[in-house]
Amino acid sequence: MTDSTHDDRPATPGFRSEIIRRGTIRATTRSFLHALGQDDEDIARPHIGVFHTGGEMSPCNLNLRDQAQHAKTGIYAGGGTPHECPVVSVSDGLTMAHSGMRFSLISRELIADSVEASVRGHQWDGIFAIGACDKNLPGLMMGMVRCNVPSVFVHGGSALPGQMPGPDGRDLNVVDTYETIGQVLAGTATERDLEAMSQACLPTAGACAGQFTANTMGMVSEALGLAPIGSSMVPAVFSERAPLMRRAARQLMQAVFASANGGGPLPRDIVTRKALENACAVVSATGGSTNAALHLPAIAHEAGVRFHLDDVAEVFARTPLIADLRPGGKYLARDVYYIGGAGVILRTLLAQGFLHGDALTFTGRTLAEEVAGANDPDGRVVRHVGEPITRDGGLAVLKGNLCPEGALLKTAGLKTLVHRGPARVFESEEEAQAAVQAMRYEAGDVIVIRNEGPKGSPGMREMLGITALLYGQGMGDKVALLTDGRFSGATRGLCIGYAGPEAAAGGPIAALRDGDMVSIDATAGARSISVDLTAEEIVMRLNERGGVNAGVPHGGLLEKYALSVRPAHQGAVTHSGAVTWLRDES
Repeated sequence: MTDSTHDDRPATPGFRSEIIRRGTIRATTRSFLHALGQDDEDIARPHIGVFHTGGEMSPCNLNLRDQAQHAKTGIYAGGGTPHECPVVSVSDGLTMAHSGMRFSLISRELIADSVEASVRGHQWDGIFAIGACDKNLPGLMMGMVRCNVPSVFVHGGSALPGQMPGPDGRDLNVVDTYETIGQVLAGTATERDLEAMSQACLPTAGACAGQFTANTMGMVSEALGLAPIGSSMVPAVFSERAPLMRRAARQLMQAVFASANGGGPLPRDIVTRKALENACAVVSATGGSTNAALHLPAIAHEAGVRFHLDDVAEVFARTPLIADLRPGGKYLARDVYYIGGAGVILRTLLAQGFLHGDALTFTGRTLAEEVAGANDPDGRVVRHVGEPITRDGGLAVLKGNLCPEGALLKTAGLKTLVHRGPARVFESEEEAQAAVQAMRYEAGDVIVIRNEGPKGSPGMREMLGITALLYGQGMGDKVALLTDGRFSGATRGLCIGYAGPEAAAGGPIAALRDGDMVSIDATAGARSISVDLTAEEIVMRLNERGGVNAGVPHGGLLEKYALSVRPAHQGAVTHSGAVTWLRDES
C-alpha cells in the first residue's frame, strides 16, 4: 500500500513524530504502531502523549484514567492520535506523619522526568496532562514546560465535601479528621466521634476539597495560561468533566497544528515572568497553599526564568486576599465552582490591575481575552477587590537572622500575626510528633522542627499531622511552629515553613537551643523572624555543632535526591537547567 506515511520526502506540516514513523527505515516503528491498533491514517496524524496519574494510590487520582479517555476521544476528533502515558504519583494523604512523606516532594521530580523521557524518547507532538494531587500537578506542568511542545494541563478536580452526621450538617473535609485526632488526644472528643468523622469527611474521588495544595495549583495552572479558564474548580465526579476534557483536547490539537506550521505559543512562551506573577497573585488572593512558593520557582526554572522566593514574596505582599476559602476561611472548591470558577477571581484581579492581562495562554489568546466572559464576584465566596478580607494577601515571606533566605507563613485566617516565645527544639518530625501527642509543650512556645529540609530529610516532609493535632488540642493559636520542612496547604495557624538555609546546609535554625527567644512579626511593615542571638553567637554554635544530623540511613532514590536537590527558595529542583535557553526576564 502506498501512503504518505511511507514516503521518504520531508513531511508537511513539520510534526516531531515524523522522525519515528516516516520513510523506509522506520518500517519496524510502524510495526509497533500497527500493533497498538493504529492504521495508516492514524499513524500519519500528530501523536499526542496523554499523561495522567490515575490509579488507586489516593482518591485524588482515582478517576483520572476515566477522564483521560475523554481527552483521548477529543484528541482523535481533533485530528491527533493519542498515546496514554500513566506516570507515578505519591499520595500526601497516605504518607502523612511517617517516613513515607520523604517521597512526596521527590515524586514531583520523578513525574517531570517521566514526562520528559516519554515525550523526548517517543517524539510526541504534544502533551495533554491530567493531575489531581499535591505534587503531580506541578510535576506535570514542569514536564510540559521542560519539553516545550504544544501542551494543555487540566486539574482532575476536587472531591465533594462530606457532611457532619446529625443536626449540625456542616461541610467536612479530611482536615476535620486530622483535627479530631487532636481532640481525642486532648480528651475533648471520643473515639466514636473520630470514627464517624473519618468515614464522613471524604465521600468521593477527587483532591481534598479546600484551597489546599492541589486546588491551589489547579488555579495556578489557569493563571499561568497552561489550562482552560474555568477548568480547575469543576468537581472530580461531575459529568461536566467529560465534555471539558474533550473540549480541551480539541483546543490542544489546534495548538499542535498551529505549531507545526510555525505559529502558536509553546509552554516557554507562555510561562514568562508575567505569567508567574499572575500565578502568585491568585495564590495570595485565595489564601492558597504555601507549597505554591516551592512549586512556582520550580516551574519557572523549567522555563529558564529566574524566579525565586523573593520574587514570590513581592507579589504576595501587593495582592489582596479576596477569596474566603478553607483552611483559613469558610468555603470550598465546590463553592468556587458554583459561582463561576477560578475565572471569577482572575477577572476580578485583572480589573483592578493585579494581573498582567497580556500574558499568553495555550490557546494563543491573552489571559484578558480568556477571562472576559467570567462572572462577577458573588461578594461571599469571592469578594470585590475594594472590600478584601485583607489588603496584603493571604501569605507572607518572613526574613531575619533566623531565616536569611526566607521562610513562609500562611496568614489567611490568623488571629494574630505577632508572637514571641522560647524555642522548643526537636531534631525530627518524629520527635516533635511524640511530644505534641503527649502535650509536652507550653502555651507561648515556638516549636522548632529541623533536619526536615530538602537535603536534610531528605525529601522535605510536611507537618500537617502535627499542626492539626495542635488545633485539635485547642493550642493552635497559642503556639508557633517553625521548620525547614514543609507545611500542607491544609495547615492553619502560626506555622512557618521552608526556613532557609535549612539545618543540613548550616542554616541558623541549626544553632537554636531550647529556651532561645524567637520573635515573629508577620505584619505588613515587618515580615520578620529572628532569634535573640548575635551573628557571632550563631556562628560559634554552628561550629560547635559540627556536622549535621545525618538522620536515618538511606540509599536509592533518597540518596540521589539528597545529592542533587537545590535549596527550597530556588524551588528544590534537581537539575541546573539548560543554559542554552536560560534567560532572565527581570
